[in-house]
Amino acid sequence: MDAVRSQNLKKLIDAVPAGYLVDAAWLVSHGIAYESFRDYVKRGWLERITRGVFRRPIPTTPTTNSINWKTCILSMQHIMGHDLHVGGTTALGEQGHAHYLRLGKSAPVWVYGDSIPKWLVKLPTDVPINIRPRSLFADPKLSVTLGNRTDLPWDWGLTMSTPERAILEAMDELPDNESFHTLDMVFESLTNLRPRLLSDLLQACRKIKVKRLFFVFADRHNHPWRKRIDPQAFDLGSGDRALIKGGKIHPHYRIVVPEEFVKPEAESGA
Repeated sequence: MDAVRSQNLKKLIDAVPAGYLVDAAWLVSHGIAYESFRDYVKRGWLERITRGVFRRPIPTTPTTNSINWKTCILSMQHIMGHDLHVGGTTALGEQGHAHYLRLGKSAPVWVYGDSIPKWLVKLPTDVPINIRPRSLFADPKLSVTLGNRTDLPWDWGLTMSTPERAILEAMDELPDNESFHTLDMVFESLTNLRPRLLSDLLQACRKIKVKRLFFVFADRHNHPWRKRIDPQAFDLGSGDRALIKGGKIHPHYRIVVPEEFVKPEAESGA
């Protein structure tokens, strides 16, 4: 092995834990030429996962096509430097609210970013990955933070939405990709949201639907932080919004929601 190849292989081993991923752009930026990719795969230094994406093999572990979603996202955030974060119900689940969320292979991972490579959704991850832009907020990275360290190698943390941002991202998926019942259960557990951060997010939120829905849930659960947020401080738009079929219009926030979200006393004006 010549000195250059040896040096490049050392860079790969130093930067990429066993089982983690790199893409072709990262390899090229670290001095590994396209023509070397096949040689690295042949020698067992890399495994080709899909076009342009490779995994560093795990010694003494049988090769598997399935990739842990956290391993994938951590590789993108901490090794390849892709600008993305985990949000919505995925971030809520990672921060202690998993008990209220649907589990198993039917629950997707929500990933947010504006320049996410197309190969992400082609990877054989253990759960499906849904990609969304960061366009919901005027400040695309407001309330995005480094989460708790993981139990995976190298002790990296996932960059993710805080619960305040995550619940608004999840409401943006109503009613097609999230359920009112699920988010109602999650909202019941959100007793410690920070009102100042919520206010900043609601001011930056670009969707009237999301802001109205937030206050529907906030009034329904009436956590202690609710009294510190005034709906009149935010642009909630005008006119009625038809969100679902067969529901009822909320008397205060003028959006159609499931009937159980409209209190009889509120509906009658009591």
